[in-house]
Amino acid sequence: MPETLKAPLLFLSRLMVSLLFLGGFAQKIGDPGPVTDMIASVGLPGWMIWPVAAFNLAGGLALLAGWRLALICPLLAVYCLGTTWFHWQLRADPWQITIIVKNISTAGGLLALAVAGRKHDQIA
Repeated sequence: MPETLKAPLLFLSRLMVSLLFLGGFAQKIGDPGPVTDMIASVGLPGWMIWPVAAFNLAGGLALLAGWRLALICPLLAVYCLGTTWFHWQLRADPWQITIIVKNISTAGGLLALAVAGRKHDQIA
């Protein structure tokens, strides 16, 4: 791959993945009721929506900016893998299985970005 394409493609990758987290933030603050109800349905306190929303925002912005990718990307990957437990509890809804697979795939992409971030830990 030409060296001149690496930084733009890395930025495009970060942009695409960051949209998942920024969209999750917007969903949680835009209409917190359904998410709060889902959280409560698995026995977790509904107030957890707020720290999770803040994490989505902070992680999405850090990823978009390319800030400390070698640290941020593994943290976001662990979050994605952790949410599989939550969505597995709701597996009676077939859509939740799709979300589980998406989260596992996203975690893999984040780990790849972490490796790329070790070489390109800058705003591209």
